[in-house]
Amino acid sequence: MDDDKSCSSSFSTGKSAQERGLSYVPGCYVIPTSHRPSLTPDVANVPIIDFGKLKQGSHERAIIVNHGICQSVLDEALASASEFFKLPGSEKAKFMSNDVHKPVRYGTSFKDGTDKIQFWRVFLKHYAHPLADWINTWPNNPSNYRETMGKYCKEVKKPSLETTEAITESLGIGPTYMSNKLEDGLQVITVNCYPPCPNPEIALGLPPHSDYSCLTIVLQSCPGLEIMHAEEGAWKQVPQLHGALQVHVGDHFEVLSNGLYKSVVHRTTLNRERTRISIASLHSLGLDEKMGTAKELVDEEHPGRYKESSFKDFLNFLSTNDLAEGKSFINTLKI
Repeated sequence: MDDDKSCSSSFSTGKSAQERGLSYVPGCYVIPTSHRPSLTPDVANVPIIDFGKLKQGSHERAIIVNHGICQSVLDEALASASEFFKLPGSEKAKFMSNDVHKPVRYGTSFKDGTDKIQFWRVFLKHYAHPLADWINTWPNNPSNYRETMGKYCKEVKKPSLETTEAITESLGIGPTYMSNKLEDGLQVITVNCYPPCPNPEIALGLPPHSDYSCLTIVLQSCPGLEIMHAEEGAWKQVPQLHGALQVHVGDHFEVLSNGLYKSVVHRTTLNRERTRISIASLHSLGLDEKMGTAKELVDEEHPGRYKESSFKDFLNFLSTNDLAEGKSFINTLKI
């Protein structure tokens, strides 16, 4: 394969294969055979959590319905996200950056063209809480982006707090154990666009990873999210339910629970014909605030298994490591 088809540096943000709509998959996007996705994946048996019955106590959380967010809020957020990615490259380039610490940035792949293996993805990330502190730093084109995305960010904060209360209650440390810290903590929105891929069987939108958050709530326009079924060692697609939100337990809650909860390992697959949009809302403690294991869950029979860390620690790790090579931040925390 020619150098211009195989060199990662040839496909940096602004000139990536997915932004240019290439009719072939360049060599630097091709993932090893053993990691390639199935075009007909098994569907995961994911628990459906009815928020109207949340207080009754199911401990597993994956898909939530009756969450109280109007369908129009969900639809308008996805629509404004889609319109942003349709803008001319010069408009999106205003937010272009490969600095993972920037609070608003546009990029491609996982780390903006620096990955050894490239991923068929375009994204916009921005901080969202407190909303008044950040909303004026977001794109104002499309003209309704701030309004529609801001409304969604505000609304999705509510089920994140309710889910957190249910998780900490299930751990026996009480429903309010994390409430104030998370309510005042970090909310990061990752708006993803996965354009049609000419060969979806040899590439990925995102590599396997877990989120360094307490939890992540995902809204998606169509299927494409896969989770690793740990017991079977197999990838399974998360089903698409109209109006539902997906919830991932993140690394923070694995640490807090001393491993009783496991962060969800997931990846994104591609489609030959359609573009997929997803909006991931990551909810964490403050940027510099350390998450440690709840002392109530540690004793002689259950020693602490994780080191403390903050969201900023994760960003520092991300800036110097390639997650596509299998490196995992949660593994660096295990004692």
